[in-house]
Amino acid sequence: MLNPQPEKTFIRNKAAQVFALLFVTEYLTRWPKFFFDILSVVDLNPRGVDLYLRILMAIDSELVDRDVVHTSEEARRNTLIKDTMREQCIPNLVESWYQILQNYQYTNSEVTCQCLEVVGAYVSWIDLSLIANDRFINMLLGHMSIEVLREEACDCLFEIVNKGMDPVDKMKLVESLCQVLQSAGFFSIDQEEDVDFLARFSKLVNGMGQSLIVSWTKLIKNGDIKNAQEALQAIETKVALMLQLLIHEDDDISSNIIGFCYDYLHILKQLTVLSDQQKANVEAIMLAVMKKLTYDEEYNFENEGEDEAMFVEYRKQLKLLLDRLAQVSPELLLASVRRVFSSTLQNWQTTRFMEVEVAIRLLYMLAEALPVSHGAHFSGDVSKASALQDMMRTLVTSGVSSYQHTSVTLEFFETVVRYEKFFTVEPQHIPCVLMAFLDHRGLRHSSAKVRSRAAYLFSRFVKSLNKQMNPFIEDILNRIQDLLELSPPENGYQSLLSSDDQLFIYETAGVLIVNSEYPAERKQALMRNLLTPLMEKFKILLEKLMLAQDEERQASLADCLNHAVGFASRTSKAFSNKQTVKQCGCSEVYLDCLQTFLPALSCPLQKDILRSGVRTFLHRMIICLEEEVLPFIPSASEHMLKDCEAKDLQEFIPLINQITAKFKIQVSPFLQQMFMPLLHAIFEVLLRPAEENDQSAALEKQMLRRSYFAFLQTVTGSGMSEVIANQGAENVERVLVTVIQGAVEYPDPIAQKTCFIILSKLVELWGGKDGPVGFADFVYKHIVPACFLAPLKQTFDLADAQTVLALSECAVTLKTIHLKRGPECVQYLQQEYLPSLQVAPEIIQEFCQALQQPDAKVFKNYLKVFFQRAKP
Repeated sequence: MLNPQPEKTFIRNKAAQVFALLFVTEYLTRWPKFFFDILSVVDLNPRGVDLYLRILMAIDSELVDRDVVHTSEEARRNTLIKDTMREQCIPNLVESWYQILQNYQYTNSEVTCQCLEVVGAYVSWIDLSLIANDRFINMLLGHMSIEVLREEACDCLFEIVNKGMDPVDKMKLVESLCQVLQSAGFFSIDQEEDVDFLARFSKLVNGMGQSLIVSWTKLIKNGDIKNAQEALQAIETKVALMLQLLIHEDDDISSNIIGFCYDYLHILKQLTVLSDQQKANVEAIMLAVMKKLTYDEEYNFENEGEDEAMFVEYRKQLKLLLDRLAQVSPELLLASVRRVFSSTLQNWQTTRFMEVEVAIRLLYMLAEALPVSHGAHFSGDVSKASALQDMMRTLVTSGVSSYQHTSVTLEFFETVVRYEKFFTVEPQHIPCVLMAFLDHRGLRHSSAKVRSRAAYLFSRFVKSLNKQMNPFIEDILNRIQDLLELSPPENGYQSLLSSDDQLFIYETAGVLIVNSEYPAERKQALMRNLLTPLMEKFKILLEKLMLAQDEERQASLADCLNHAVGFASRTSKAFSNKQTVKQCGCSEVYLDCLQTFLPALSCPLQKDILRSGVRTFLHRMIICLEEEVLPFIPSASEHMLKDCEAKDLQEFIPLINQITAKFKIQVSPFLQQMFMPLLHAIFEVLLRPAEENDQSAALEKQMLRRSYFAFLQTVTGSGMSEVIANQGAENVERVLVTVIQGAVEYPDPIAQKTCFIILSKLVELWGGKDGPVGFADFVYKHIVPACFLAPLKQTFDLADAQTVLALSECAVTLKTIHLKRGPECVQYLQQEYLPSLQVAPEIIQEFCQALQQPDAKVFKNYLKVFFQRAKP
C-alpha cells in the first residue's frame, strides 16, 4: 500500500492466492479475525482495497469454484468455513462492499467494477436480504447509468436475480427491477449502440425471464393459482423485449436470450389453449429464428475460423428453439416453412445464396422437428405428408442444385438424403438426383469440401434406395470409373477425391453390384472388373516399393498399397456373410485379392502400414469367406510374427482371437503349432528393458499384457484348453504362472479380471479328479493364494468399478474351486491357508460358510466385505 509504484497485476493476483490459501488453512483454527485484520489495515486506501477485493475473489474460487473437483474432506471443510463466515463476518464484509462502492463509484471505476464482481460472486451463498435491499439495489441501478460500470452492474444484478428464493418474493424482486429499468429507458433496445453492454443486458433479461418461469412452475406445483397467474402475466410482459433481443443482429446478444425463449415455449406447450397474443408470440419467435438462421455476408466457407465455429454453435441453439416451436404448434411451423421455402425457390436464380440456403435448411430441419419413426414422412398424416412431398418435389425439379454456392449445394444433397423415402413415393425423380451427385454439382464439384461430402452422401443415398437402383447400375458404374482410380504418388495427378472419399465410392460400387438383380455370373464379372485394376496396380507398386531407396518415396508407395487393400476391403461391406458372397459368385475374386495382398507381409520396408492394411482385410475375409480363409492364415501369421513390436502383437492378437472363437476345433492344429511362437514373441517384447520413466513404453506393455490374457481367455473359453495342455509340462506351467502374475502382481484391474476368468475356466476344465497330473497341487499352491493376495494389495482399490468386477471374477474362481474339489477345499482353507494369513477363527468360520452358500451372489457380496475389513 505504501509503495510509490503499484505492483504488477500478476503479482497482486499471486499475493491474493497466497492469502486465500492461508485463509483456508488457518481461518477456522488460528486466525478467526482474518477479515477484520485485513480491513483494519486496508481502510479505504485504493491499493489496499484492490488487494482486499482480489483476496475475496481468490477465497470464493477456493470455496465455491464449480470447475474444481474437491475431495469429500475439502468439501466438508469448505462448507464449515462458509457457515462460520455467515455467522461471524459476512454482514461486516457486505458493509465494507457498500462503503467501497459508495466511495469509489465516481472516482475509481476499476475498484468499483472489482467490488461489483465480488458482490456477484458471493451472492450465490450468502443471505440475499443483505444485498437485495433498497440501498444496494438503488446503488446498482444507479451504476446501470454510468457507462464504465454498467456491464459489471448488469452481471451483479444477474447474480442477484439468479439466486434461489421464495417464488412470490422472486417475482416481486424481478418486477420491481424491471419497472425501474424500463422507466430508465433500458427496454428501448434500438436506441442502444454498445453491443458489449447489450450482450450483458440480454443475459440479465434472460435471467429475469427464467426466474419468473421457475416461480410460475413452483406456484403451479404448489397449487397457488392466483400467484401463478400473476407470474404468467409478468412473463408475458417481457416477451416483446425478449423478441427485440432475439432478433438483434449481434448473435451474442441473441444467443444470451435463447434460454428464456426456450422456457417460455415450454410453458405454452403446457397450456391447453393459447390466447391470440400467445399465438402471435409463437409466430414472432418462429420468424425470428428463421431470420437468425441465415448466414451473413462475412461467413468464410473456404476457411472456417473461430467466428464461423461460433455461428455453427449458435445455429444449434436456434435448432433447439425450432424443435420446441414444433412441439407448441407443428401446423404453424410447417405452414411457415412451406411459405418461406416456396417463395424462395420460385425465384432462386435471383435470390441471395444465404436466403436459398436457409430455405432448404428449414426443410431439412423439419425432419427432426416433426419426428416420425423410420423416416416415414410421406405416409400417415395426409396434410403433413403432402406438404413435405410438395416441397421435396419443388427441391428436386426447380434446378436449385445448380446454384453457384457451396452452402446451397451441400444443403441440397443433405436434404435429398435425409428424405430418401420421398423417392420410393416418386421414383421418377431418382435419375435427376443421381446426375446431380455424379456431375459438376457433386462428385466433380470445384470445391473439395463439396466433393468429399457428396461421396459420403452418395453412398448413403444408394444404400437406402438399393431396391430402386437396378435400372441405373451399369450407367453409375461407368460414370464413376475414373473416380475409382488408385492414384500412385509418381504420376503427379491430383485425383478429384481423397482416399477416404474413395472408400465411400468403392463401398457404393460394391453395394450396387451385390444388391442388383443380375445373375451370379454377371455379379462376379462386375466385381472382378472393380477389383482387378486394384490387384494389378498393387503388384506393380509392391515391386516398386521393394526397389525404392528414398524413405519418403517408400512411405508414399506403402500408403498407396494400403489404400488399395482398404478399397478392396470396403467393397466387401456389401456382404453380410459367406452366404451372400457365395450367392454372388464372388468368393474367387476375394481369394485372388488375398493371394495378391499377402506377399506384402514379407516386405521388409514400411512393415507397420502394410501389415495393418492386410490384417484389416483378413478380419473382413474371415467374415465373408469363413473357412476358405484358413489355408492362408499360417503363412500370414508367420510373417506377422517376424520382428514385431508391442503394437504389432497387440493388433495381431485380435485376429487370432477372431479365428479361434469362430472356427474353434477346425483351427486346433494351427493353434497348436503357433501357440508357443506367439507366446515367445509376446514374452520377448514384455521382457525388453525400458527406461524407468518411459510412460509410452509402459503403456504399450500394459496393453500387450491385456491382449495376451485376452488371447488365453479366448482359447480357454472356446473349448480349446487342449491347445495349452499339449504344449509340454514346462510350457504349461510357464503359461499358468504368467496368469497368476497377471492376477496378482500388476495393478491393472482389466487384466486382473481376465486372469481370474481364465483361472476359473481352467479349474472348471481341469480341476476335477481326472484333471492333468499336478493341476490340483497348482490350484492349492498358486490359484487359491492369488484369490487372496490380489485383493489384499494396496493397489487393489475396492472403490473402483473395474476393480470390483475383478473381485467378482475372483469370487467365481473360489466358488469353482469349491465346486470341483468339494470339502477338501474347505478343509484346506480352514485348517491351512487362512490360518497362515493370521485370520481370526470366527472369521474363517464365517468365510467358509459364505463359500458353501448355493447362491454365488451371497459369496460375492461377502468377499467384498471380507477384504474391506482385512485391509489395513
